Amino acid sequence: MIALLQRVLRAEVTVAGAVLGAIGPGLLMLVCAEPNDTEATADKLLAKVLKLRIFSDPAGKMNLSLQDVAGGLLIVSQFTLAADVGSGNRPSFTGAAGAVQGRALYDHLLQQARALHADVACGEFGADMQVSLVNDGPVTIPVRIG
Repeated sequence: MIALLQRVLRAEVTVAGAVLGAIGPGLLMLVCAEPNDTEATADKLLAKVLKLRIFSDPAGKMNLSLQDVAGGLLIVSQFTLAADVGSGNRPSFTGAAGAVQGRALYDHLLQQARALHADVACGEFGADMQVSLVNDGPVTIPVRIG
């Protein structure tokens, strides 16, 4: 699985003008399943995200995790993270899992995140979403598991 994490002061996702999910300080997690991914892959990715020490401690060092700071987690599906731009000018998305597998893994990731973390919001799989955020730092970190 591929994820792009952005430490945010706030973030929200809307569909057709309606806010589906919003968080205050925390992480925006854009996520894409790949064909060889499994629920175990999603679980490993989530464990890494929840424990990744990218929030500042009192001394200003990135030493605290999302769980340590009790931050929000906004999870948004984004198949374009698997884009291959190596040939031509039009990206290929064949590296992304198909819609059925992608939805199943996204749903599993959400279910596990909600079981392990208090503040979880999400977008809508496959929808045309608008995501707005205020990046904190800025801190943007790519993560690939699997």
